[in-house]
Amino acid sequence: MTSYLTVPATATNTGVSGVAEQCFANARIVLADRVMTGAVHISGDRIAGITEGDHVPAGAIDCRGDMLLPGLVELHTDNLERHMEPRPKVKLPHVPAILAHDGELASVGITTVFDALRVGSMVSDKEHWNRYAREVASEILGLRARGALRVRHLLHLRAEVCSNTLLEELSEFGPDDLVGLVSLMDHTPGQRQFRDLSKLRTYYSGKYGYTGAEFDTLVAARTDLGDRVRIPHEQATVSEAARLGATLASHDDTTHAHVTRSADLGIRLAEFPTTPEAASACRDAGIRIIMGAPNLVRGGSHSGNVAAAELAENGLLDILSSDYVPSLLLYSAFRLAALWDDLPRAIRTVSAAPAEATGLHDRGRIAEGMLADMIRVEPTKEAPVIRAVWRGAERIG
Repeated sequence: MTSYLTVPATATNTGVSGVAEQCFANARIVLADRVMTGAVHISGDRIAGITEGDHVPAGAIDCRGDMLLPGLVELHTDNLERHMEPRPKVKLPHVPAILAHDGELASVGITTVFDALRVGSMVSDKEHWNRYAREVASEILGLRARGALRVRHLLHLRAEVCSNTLLEELSEFGPDDLVGLVSLMDHTPGQRQFRDLSKLRTYYSGKYGYTGAEFDTLVAARTDLGDRVRIPHEQATVSEAARLGATLASHDDTTHAHVTRSADLGIRLAEFPTTPEAASACRDAGIRIIMGAPNLVRGGSHSGNVAAAELAENGLLDILSSDYVPSLLLYSAFRLAALWDDLPRAIRTVSAAPAEATGLHDRGRIAEGMLADMIRVEPTKEAPVIRAVWRGAERIG
């Protein structure tokens, strides 16, 4: 891993074993169940121990009372797409886009990300449903192998069941491609996220310039396609997720029937249920619930779906995702902390909970033996201010 920002010489020393040792002292450490003033001791890229008190040993980094949080774990982000296509039909080279995306994530405290890539394309629509996942995945993995990325990158394949090429695209990925998450999506107009056709019509006319007649034709064509391929595509995607060793998620469950179907398919992670009914059914089925930070911060969904705050107030929110605004992930966790009056619980939604949901048991908590992925944060009235970010004890932001 290439170092991008040098850790001050006073913060690191090398013991007789040659393993780098560091100490971050006089910090308010956010543990799994409490906030404690103390020091975090690092050996190599792991947390070696935690001690209580405000003493600052010689050579330690004095955090001056700032908070130390575990690095954030992001399961669902569309941020890379924004860098690759910052305007409709304006496509940029992928590698600088990936590097910009990576740097942005590091700057906001995200130390592990599942880069969301859509698999399943449309062959005739004029919007951006082009085929791209395999090419971009190879570029991400190549940059990762060369040590060019600051953040720990894994892949999240968003399987669009209402598409022409889903199975062919899934077959292009193998167990060595670091696919950690596969989500079943169905964007057929008139259901799930897009059950309100008036809002979808506004979106398509504004972003892609569709006329009323063009939109009606699109709705009819996609409804027919979904009716033909939904079930076989769902079943095949479940099999492909197992082949890839990936966690399986649902997307935009809206009804109790949707959740029942998810549970029958073995899904234990639900991205953005759109109604209280679906969220309650997820809880009853033992399916963890992910909601978007922009929804929480804005006070509601831009698609007219259930507000994340409503679910949080009713104990129906387990994990937060930045969705399309990376800077809101930490900010929204502090908003949740105020709502719940429980900072450790809120921080778990952006660290330990997403890590555990995807089988990453070596991160997401400040605890002995865990990866030293940490954020130094100064809470302010307006927003938490990030002072430094470390991945495996190496400073990246």
